[in-house]
Amino acid sequence: MHPLLWLFWNQLEGRLRAGWRVLIQMICYLYAPPFLYWAIGVPVSLFLARIVPELAPTSERLTLFILRLVGVLGSTWLVVHFIDHRPWSDMGLNFNRSWWIDLLFGLCLGSLLMSFVFAVEYFAGWVEVGDLFAVDLNATPFIVALIGPLVVSLVISIIEELLARGYQLRNMAEGLNMPKIGPARAIVASWLLSSLLFGLLHIFNPNATVLSTLYLTLTGVFFGLGYVLTGRLGLPIGLHFAWNFFQGNIYGFPVSGNIFGGATVIRIVQGGPPLWTGGAFGPEAGLLGIAAILLGCLLTLLWVYIRYKQVAFYLPLAFYRPLNSPNPPVLPEV
Repeated sequence: MHPLLWLFWNQLEGRLRAGWRVLIQMICYLYAPPFLYWAIGVPVSLFLARIVPELAPTSERLTLFILRLVGVLGSTWLVVHFIDHRPWSDMGLNFNRSWWIDLLFGLCLGSLLMSFVFAVEYFAGWVEVGDLFAVDLNATPFIVALIGPLVVSLVISIIEELLARGYQLRNMAEGLNMPKIGPARAIVASWLLSSLLFGLLHIFNPNATVLSTLYLTLTGVFFGLGYVLTGRLGLPIGLHFAWNFFQGNIYGFPVSGNIFGGATVIRIVQGGPPLWTGGAFGPEAGLLGIAAILLGCLLTLLWVYIRYKQVAFYLPLAFYRPLNSPNPPVLPEV
């Protein structure tokens, strides 16, 4: 093979090399959703407002995120099928019983950890409760106003986990799995690299700093822990969703610098030392958030051990499985 072609093409696997696959999927991730919204966003928004008039004030935002989900899922499926030449289930979206149980644990874990953060700040006097069941939209029932941020949190958790863990981490692990590195080290390196990209993905968020980007990289490591141990996205998606939703719309904190408006169960007045609380960026940029992440890592390890009787990297993440090949080994359950 010509040396220049070797840089692009993996002759043994018969497909593009990992770096180019990741680049193509990232371009699709960034540009497919806005193109879809440009093409059909307005009629979909008007249709949504017509069939559910109560959602009219938020129909544009709902449409934006629904089409974002459709655009990312659709474009990623095309990349996985025609460029990766692999089964869609290898993205960690194999919806079996274990997947849903791990999702439920992730939901419980994310809500528990953010409740821990709120409780510590409340009893330390760092936050005050300003209002309960607060709504930003006039004459909109609380439950209706909560639908918008609920959809936003759900979409973000699915597409960011699919991007950073399901696609990037797996492809990087395959690309780095060379004889001198081995599958376990390839998974660790890919886990850290994909977490760094996850942190950099939020670098232009409101109130972002170098420190907040570093802390979000650690958050990415935390979100990815369940994936590198199980090979499934159930736990990371559930954790990511509950972490964001409880952070922003149950307890009223900023989420990675953003205010997830619409409705919040508790509207807070933030005080306390920003070093611990994260200040205007939210708990993810504070030491208390780091404490929650460390606690979450321990609970994740405990969960995996109790459920699967082992704590080890899911090594099939580092091996390419072509279309129509046998299913990889599954973890034992108890």
